[in-house]
Amino acid sequence: MKQPSAKPSLKWSMYLGSLAGIPVYIHATFLILLVWIALSYWRSEQSLAAVINGVGFIIALFACVVLHELGHALTARRFGISTRDITLLPIGGVSSLEKMPDDPREEILVALAGPAVNILIAAVLWLWLSLQGDMPGEGIAALLQGNMLQQLLALNLFLALFNLLPAFPMDGGRVLRAILALRMDHLKATRSAAAIGQAFALWLGLVGLLYNPFLLFIALFVWIGAMAEASSEEVKSLLQESTLEHAIITHFDTLAPQDALSRAIQLTLEGVQKDFPVMDQGEIIGVLTQEDLLRGLQEQGALAPVSAYMQTDIPKAEADQPLAQIMKELQDCHCRILAVTRQGKLVGIINMENILELLRIEAALKQQGNR
Repeated sequence: MKQPSAKPSLKWSMYLGSLAGIPVYIHATFLILLVWIALSYWRSEQSLAAVINGVGFIIALFACVVLHELGHALTARRFGISTRDITLLPIGGVSSLEKMPDDPREEILVALAGPAVNILIAAVLWLWLSLQGDMPGEGIAALLQGNMLQQLLALNLFLALFNLLPAFPMDGGRVLRAILALRMDHLKATRSAAAIGQAFALWLGLVGLLYNPFLLFIALFVWIGAMAEASSEEVKSLLQESTLEHAIITHFDTLAPQDALSRAIQLTLEGVQKDFPVMDQGEIIGVLTQEDLLRGLQEQGALAPVSAYMQTDIPKAEADQPLAQIMKELQDCHCRILAVTRQGKLVGIINMENILELLRIEAALKQQGNR
């Protein structure tokens, strides 16, 4: 099975395959869930058949979760937005869309596509079970006590309804934000939707304290999701008008490929720079990160050449690119720095620390301006 060249969005993820050209990964923690399910069935039933059925049901349920995420991804593709990958976690699936649509109407369609897939799966299962004469007449509770297909029908309905709750990070929170964005700017809509989501989380937490402790976990999940979405939109707003030139590092030390690691030690101790571009005849050919330096010192010592430990695959960016795009590229490639060029010539470097420093400055200036 040929794996995609790009790294998965989440570390500790294993490649499963691709659907509609979108890589699908399974996170290591999901395997822990399967092991826990298997052990639970073995302890309660002492039967290999029960273990197989239990694990098989979880796999079938999460196949529905993958289809849910695929619904988001394919709808986003209609609007020219690509999806980097889909990752399975114990709490569900995550589709790493390039971005959400800027048009609120398109965002509504993308958000509703996932629950619509679950409703479609439930409808197909209902039709099949009805044709087989295998539909209980006592409602959802009877379905949950029934066979695998009956349980999948009920749980797909639950997934659709749960994801339509008006709170981030559920799809309903994005629908709410998009509806609000039809009447106000995107940042205010996100703040309002996040506030509604957090209020819902507080109510859910109170219900959990009184009736079901499991709801406390969901309340925490919703609260954190609302905070994360609001923070992400605040960052996007601060970076909206900024280009890479606003945060570029123009004064930095460099190394030559023939330099010894001792030179990097000297530069590290003399200043605050941790990652060093490696230059040869005016061209950047690599970067020596702090981790590379420490690894080299452990393996060969301070006299080892920089060329033996530098990274040669250095992402580059043009100085006039939007800073929000550069921040996303740094996050996606898991790299320490980007080489900034103008008309093919190196003019500086950029790292996440410098972008975050700019964000803190912009936030302080914005607060001052609001007084």
